[in-house]
Amino acid sequence: MTALHGPRVTIKDVAARAGVSKGAVSLAFNHKPGLSEATRDRIFRAAQELGWAPSLTARSLAGARVDVVGLAICRPARMLGLEPFYMEFVSGVESVLTEHSSSLLLRLVKNLDEEAGLLESWWKGRQIGGSILVDFREDDPRVPVAERLGLPVVAVGHPSLTGSLTSVWTDDTTAVGEAVRYLAALGHRRIARVGGAAALGHTVLRTAAFDEAAKALGLAGAWQVATDFSGEAGARATRSLLTAAPADRPTAIVYDNDIMAVAGLSVAAEMGLKVPEDVSLLAWDDSQLCRLTHPTLSAMSHDVHGFGAEVARTLFGVISGDGTGSHPVPTPVLTPRGSTAPPSR
Repeated sequence: MTALHGPRVTIKDVAARAGVSKGAVSLAFNHKPGLSEATRDRIFRAAQELGWAPSLTARSLAGARVDVVGLAICRPARMLGLEPFYMEFVSGVESVLTEHSSSLLLRLVKNLDEEAGLLESWWKGRQIGGSILVDFREDDPRVPVAERLGLPVVAVGHPSLTGSLTSVWTDDTTAVGEAVRYLAALGHRRIARVGGAAALGHTVLRTAAFDEAAKALGLAGAWQVATDFSGEAGARATRSLLTAAPADRPTAIVYDNDIMAVAGLSVAAEMGLKVPEDVSLLAWDDSQLCRLTHPTLSAMSHDVHGFGAEVARTLFGVISGDGTGSHPVPTPVLTPRGSTAPPSR
């Protein structure tokens, strides 16, 4: 794809690239009748190639709901309410929406195909001015739908998963490597990871990064267990790892979120193991939960509220056409606390 350089791209440039009038471009982006699907697709493709999106003002005048941002999440409602990450993330998004006098339209969906249909319904019904997409998978069905519709979105995921969509992401590969190297530097040679859902793109990236780090360090043992991010699944995974004979079980465990790490701490106590003397635990994200446990949990600290705010700011940039494009946010930083120490055996 090629993009114009120099002067700012305008609706006239899009019309010229697509071989239509400026009025046709306006009809396409405001989802009004009068154009064939082939013509609409050609216009959206031209706009995508040129990196153009209708301005916030123009869309407002056309009647689209720029004061509403959509967010659909494919998680059970009960789990979503318990997971600190999404509560902090939504809080960060809301902090920016408030500045723009905008609202969040939040929906829970059963699968990604349902979400793809919901995006199309929202956009064609002019219910939203843009959307935030989360929890990307490989070959994610939402990517071609958003591209075809010309829907302003920000994809929360690594660019390898998000196609041509504007994306904001954390460097999971670097963070996982830092976590494993830190535990190895303490003297741990048998390290496990309790990961999230295996189908999620960021889980795939973390899994590969853990394997690579373990291989580079020549660890004597390296285990990975996939879960659904819940405390119950984290507890089961921890129990299965720690029931082995002392010489065959991990001396350190990394968790993909903090709720599983807290559950793991409880399991260790239940089994009569001391943290960090018998097993070191390292959480992810570093919510308030990590500082309320005893001992307090070491964590890969991530400003999740700031992450949500940056995603929302980026979306308004996409909507207005003045955005900064895809970019990473700061990598999670290791914060050692009372749950990690050199192994005692």
